[in-house]
Amino acid sequence: MTAVTLSSRRFKVLLAGVFSQILCVGVARFAYTPLLPVMQQQTWMSDADGGWLAALNYSGYILGAVLAASVRSIYIKDTLYRIGLVLAVLTTAGMALTDHFWLWAGLRFLAGLSSSGSMLLASGLILHWLIQHRQRGELGIHFAGVGLGIIVAALAVEMMLQLSLNWQTQWWGFSVLGAVLLVPAWRWLPRPVKPLLGAGEASASPVMPPSRTFMRLMLPAYFCAGYGYVISATFIVTIVEREPLLVGAGNWTFALVGLAAAPAVMLWDLIARRIGYLGALIVAMLIQAVGIVLPAITSSLAGILLSAVLYGGTFLGCVSLVLTMAGRLYPSSPARLMGQMTLAYGAAQICAPALTGMLAEASGHYSVGLWLAGGFVIIGAALLAWLRQVDQTAQRLDAAAKASVYA
Repeated sequence: MTAVTLSSRRFKVLLAGVFSQILCVGVARFAYTPLLPVMQQQTWMSDADGGWLAALNYSGYILGAVLAASVRSIYIKDTLYRIGLVLAVLTTAGMALTDHFWLWAGLRFLAGLSSSGSMLLASGLILHWLIQHRQRGELGIHFAGVGLGIIVAALAVEMMLQLSLNWQTQWWGFSVLGAVLLVPAWRWLPRPVKPLLGAGEASASPVMPPSRTFMRLMLPAYFCAGYGYVISATFIVTIVEREPLLVGAGNWTFALVGLAAAPAVMLWDLIARRIGYLGALIVAMLIQAVGIVLPAITSSLAGILLSAVLYGGTFLGCVSLVLTMAGRLYPSSPARLMGQMTLAYGAAQICAPALTGMLAEASGHYSVGLWLAGGFVIIGAALLAWLRQVDQTAQRLDAAAKASVYA
């Protein structure tokens, strides 16, 4: 295979991951965010109902994350990835076929299950292919698909609203878009043909198991990060649309979140090289806290847009930094630690939307939920700052990040 051909195949494999992210995250998962206010206006759905449906979606993601972490066979992972692509399209179409709460609940749960396929299974399959073909094991482009998926979801809803399409027709529109995205996501990612080459070398990589202190502080800190992330991810469009002076700006705000998120992984990797993984994670969480609470402080368009940029530019960076640390600690088999981290992050995503929805229904606004989310993120940053001071594992990780500048 020539260098040009291999480069072309590498590009298509990475694009398969991007398309899978747009389908399974942008369409199956995040289309719900800009469609939530539309569905609340045109159906019986209340704030509490919207929160519970979001919680069920994230619980599906958690189950998918556990499944992805527990499956060892690369062939089974490939099969599950492809099932996830089909499931993303079917669950999106299913939302248009009913307005029954429990049917919606089941569909949102399955949609969350499918989104874990593109986030976790696809990343492993792509990395498998890259290593097999002696390519750089970099997944920045793949994770940029999350931001692109948010942009696609927001702009698609805005376009369909301009055409005066109702909520059911909009879900049908997303179904058609999903079917189109499924083709390259399926065809451009080759099926694994043999065991991963170089596995022997990988297993020889030094393992640096985290200390008990590291796990005792990192897991609750990441829970706090997950709590903050999910509130804006679920309710930001609804929050903006309820401001009389900002009606019509919700979808554009959500698109700005995606635009800020797309390059975030690469940016925070660069920052980590200067101040360490935990240092970068602390800074990202503090910035994210400001972005989360801004809509509770101001209803000006400038404040809302700044909130979108600060939030979008940090949430994906937090995830990437934590998963990178897991890879540093267990170079040959990071899945178990990634699974533990994802469970902590995801547990918050199950309880936070339901609680916030109920608080919004009781108070008539989302301000209490936003302040609570911002407070959780600040607590998480404080736990990380403490961890950085007292734990050798944390200090070793920061040193490794800084050392990569000279590698």
